Amino acid sequence: MPEDLPSEEELKEKIIKGAAGGASESVRRYFERDHPIELRPVDLRHYFTNEKLPAEQYVWVRATDTLPDDNRIHRCVLAYASDMTLLDTLLFAHGLSIFSDRIQPANLDHALWFHRPFRADDWLLYASDSPSAGGARGFSRGSFFTREGELVVFATQEGLIRQRKDWF
Repeated sequence: MPEDLPSEEELKEKIIKGAAGGASESVRRYFERDHPIELRPVDLRHYFTNEKLPAEQYVWVRATDTLPDDNRIHRCVLAYASDMTLLDTLLFAHGLSIFSDRIQPANLDHALWFHRPFRADDWLLYASDSPSAGGARGFSRGSFFTREGELVVFATQEGLIRQRKDWF
């Protein structure tokens, strides 16, 4: 459950102070900014390693502030949040992170299916995987679940990932 995982503030402290092996400058910059969406990754290895990992990820997400009781607002917030980790997930199998300065990622397309009402200001588990990545392109899919395990939203994304020219 999200309460059992480090908060963003605790993650920030670990990363800024260089705990668990330290992190790149781009990861530090990310964690030093304020965020409208709080993320609590279940597994933190991809922040600290270039090891090839399974192309799957589990992250608890929620808006950092209480939102009005308008389903359209909650859908908009979740649409924004859904774009935050999908490209990252497809990079794991290649030993890369979205924070890598060796790549230039771009979102090619993104689709969402809303199945049931939900609150984006309450924790939702974002389970994502990438069944295909190669030839500078990758596909990821994700599912958002309530604490009770009910599927509320399904997301897909195709991305273009190119190696930066200065790394050839």
